Amino acid sequence: MQKKRSPLKNGKTRPEYSIINVRVLILIYVLLCVLTILFSRIFFIDTLRDGNVPDKLSLLVFFTTPAVLFIFLGISVFNLVTDIIARRPGSKFMARLMAYFTVIVILTAAPVTVMTGAAINELVRFWHNIDTDSATNAANAFVVENYAFHERRFDSIIKQNDFSRPAANLPEYIAAVQIFNNTDGKWDEDSFTGEAQFRLQEPPSMVNGMIKRNPPDDAATIRYVQPLSQNKYAVISYNLGEEFDWGRDALENQAARFKIIHSVRKNLKPLLIFYYGVFFFPTLLMTVIIAISFIRRVTRPIVELTEATRHVAEGNFSIQILTRRNDELGLLIRSFNAMVQDLEKSRAALVKSEKISIWQNMAQQLAHEIKNPLTPIKLSAERILRRWRNEPERIGEILESSIMAIIQETEGLSTLLNEFRTLSKPMEPSQSWTNLKETVHEAIIPYFSSYPNVQFNIEHIDSSILLKIDKHRLSQILTNLIINAIDAMNSSGSIEIRTDLVKKREISYSRLSVKDSGKGISEQDGQLIFTPYFTTKGSGTGLGLPIVERIINDHGGAIWFNSAEGMGTTFFIDLPAEKTVEGN
Repeated sequence: MQKKRSPLKNGKTRPEYSIINVRVLILIYVLLCVLTILFSRIFFIDTLRDGNVPDKLSLLVFFTTPAVLFIFLGISVFNLVTDIIARRPGSKFMARLMAYFTVIVILTAAPVTVMTGAAINELVRFWHNIDTDSATNAANAFVVENYAFHERRFDSIIKQNDFSRPAANLPEYIAAVQIFNNTDGKWDEDSFTGEAQFRLQEPPSMVNGMIKRNPPDDAATIRYVQPLSQNKYAVISYNLGEEFDWGRDALENQAARFKIIHSVRKNLKPLLIFYYGVFFFPTLLMTVIIAISFIRRVTRPIVELTEATRHVAEGNFSIQILTRRNDELGLLIRSFNAMVQDLEKSRAALVKSEKISIWQNMAQQLAHEIKNPLTPIKLSAERILRRWRNEPERIGEILESSIMAIIQETEGLSTLLNEFRTLSKPMEPSQSWTNLKETVHEAIIPYFSSYPNVQFNIEHIDSSILLKIDKHRLSQILTNLIINAIDAMNSSGSIEIRTDLVKKREISYSRLSVKDSGKGISEQDGQLIFTPYFTTKGSGTGLGLPIVERIINDHGGAIWFNSAEGMGTTFFIDLPAEKTVEGN
């Protein structure tokens, strides 16, 4: 798995943004709404015109948008879940905000969905209660009966009147009488009486009787052909009224609509699924995607502040957060940057003051430690001088003891100065790897014969662990801790040395522990245990553990201890480590 890149660069953090900007997402959302309105209108018009559900090709085209949005949403949710599993900063806060938003969306959409469903169910129930077939049949029967009534009236008028000769006044309901002559196969109008809109160019038929209507030429008209002679015909037009055909067309249109309603009623569920899947669900998905982008945008400064605060807590006062925000969060970030800069200045001044104080204390303590051995050296020298002056023949009696005292105190001064030099001079961390178990084994060998009552246990040391530290420095650490443990046990007891691998901020460490069964360290002494020149031994210099702490800190490690009086002491050391493959 690829490691996550740190947001720090040259002591600064830069805000991370989504690939798609929130403004772009909002623009896409508006376009989606516009397309939804346009396509939904076309969808309803086409559906209500023919009553059929969209075909497979239309379904494929329409469901492409929600499918793409669903993939984007899945990627966003997957990234969020991955962040939560990996425990990345801010992931839990983002998940909590996302949960709140989801609840709000559900609470908002649920009533609308329930009301829409209830309204549709009521509409379906209402449609089921409409007897469209009976209404259509009754309307058609009425049209047929009405037409038959007009035909009977027309037939009665024809029988009661003579239309072979033109008349000044036509009977009621007769719109026009037109007489044609056929000369050499060509029709000529002999006479016409009535309204001009009913005039014909030639007889519609040469068969006696009513002819079949041919709308729109015969709109609102019934025509009757009456032969007058071999080549002479009368065409009589009966006016049904303008509302007759209009009403008949209206009834036919309504019947067609009833058929569409019946078809829609059968396909209602697929149509609703299609509508919600194509028009409602994409807008909901787009809303969620925008919400996730907003959440990331809002939580990012908080995460950056959290990360920066952690770095400050670890001692990195050069951290700065770059921001382009002009809101309250931007003000908070700028205030944080100013605070860190002030802390950096204060820390620098404090460190300088502490260094001066530490060196003053060390100089005073060193002067005191040097003064102590100078007194017996001076007394020994004065004793030799007095004997030489007063009793030169007896100088041999005190010469050896006095010289040995001077040598012993001089060696103590030399050891003190060497340890002080080790503690004060800069120490470069080693770039080489040292096998831990081999060094531990070499460090404890000299004590097997010197302290037979001390039992060493190194079974729990991993032989494959390498430490990034000079072997001499590691031996110096182990020797100091082993000597302290032996002194704490009065040269009788057990010392257990073991290792464990731990991980801190993507760096592997070896945790080395040295446990003794001695008298333990009191709480009061434990607070001063790493203070230079503090010692509980009669012959100690008080620089052993401070030197150990200095070596470990300079190599990027840490040291601490757990102790209880009468229960022994365990020192823990974390140093950068590398675990090798067995046999390599």
